[in-house]
Amino acid sequence: MSSFSIRPFIPSLSRRIVPLRATRRYAIQAPGGPTLEIFNRQTKWLQKERAAADVQASRNADYLRDEVASRLCERLLDINRHFPHVLDLGANACNVARMLTLPSPDAPDSTPRSERLSNLTAAESSHTLLHRDADLPFNDEIGITREVIPTTETLPYEANTFDAVLSSLSLHWINDLPSVLSQVNNILKPDSPFLGVMLGGDSLFELRTSLQLAELERRGGVSTHTSPLADVRDVGGLLQRAGFHLLTVDVDDIIVDFPDSFALMRDLQAMGESNAVLGREMGAIQRDVLLAAEAIYRELHGNEDGSIPATFRIIYMIGWKEGPNQAKPLPRGSGMVSIKDILEGHGKEGGEKK
Repeated sequence: MSSFSIRPFIPSLSRRIVPLRATRRYAIQAPGGPTLEIFNRQTKWLQKERAAADVQASRNADYLRDEVASRLCERLLDINRHFPHVLDLGANACNVARMLTLPSPDAPDSTPRSERLSNLTAAESSHTLLHRDADLPFNDEIGITREVIPTTETLPYEANTFDAVLSSLSLHWINDLPSVLSQVNNILKPDSPFLGVMLGGDSLFELRTSLQLAELERRGGVSTHTSPLADVRDVGGLLQRAGFHLLTVDVDDIIVDFPDSFALMRDLQAMGESNAVLGREMGAIQRDVLLAAEAIYRELHGNEDGSIPATFRIIYMIGWKEGPNQAKPLPRGSGMVSIKDILEGHGKEGGEKK
């Protein structure tokens, strides 16, 4: 396992507060609709299968998924209700299930988080990754059902099935994210939440820039070695387009220190997070490019202690399916106090003017 330390993150917040059909139907993409394919799903499946086959290396590289899953569980606990049936979409190695069996760090007692739900369905396309930890003790502490699905882009569940849907660090490999979010909205019961978290924005910008500069120097051009990621500014719009209400979007920057860029790339491979973009250059990156990238990485981003930082930008999103008793924003113009008057200094507390 590579030596690393998760440094304190600097949160950058970007929040936005933004019909049920009687016939039974499945949440599938509309037939005939064109889908832009960015990622090769078969390649991504193979990467996960191969990574999980080396069980110990795969577990050693799960520090990021475990940390993010734990933070996602804390957001679920902020919702004061019990969830009888929860879906973990793109469950990886059931990191969310394992984190749910641990006590909340803010709880005064040792009550596990799993007390807030009855059954968890973990859905994942990679059988080896999904069942990697099926023999660990946490499986006896939570009602978990593992389901291998052909793809996380077409959800094989009926409408109004789940009381909550979670997704931790899987959505950034989805080709048609608007379609998947619409399907998630469909399989939720009315007035139920979707809580998702994905890599986005400037994740691994240090590695990206170093590889690009190294290739420009050594080869006179740039190849695609890292995947495109969604921007936080787009996530709120995608949730709203999918029919979600009461939206919340926020960002964490988690910085992990590595001894060198080679250790970072080994861990990414052990996570199953290698590049899977269609049309990418096949084969390993040339040795001279890697050596140049290592030198550039240290020069531009290196720490004083000789390690190098890798930034993972984590985008959290919460959206609620519309329900009959759901709280709704007040009509526009119904406020008792004019913000314009307050900013201009013409209003007093309670809305009275000078």
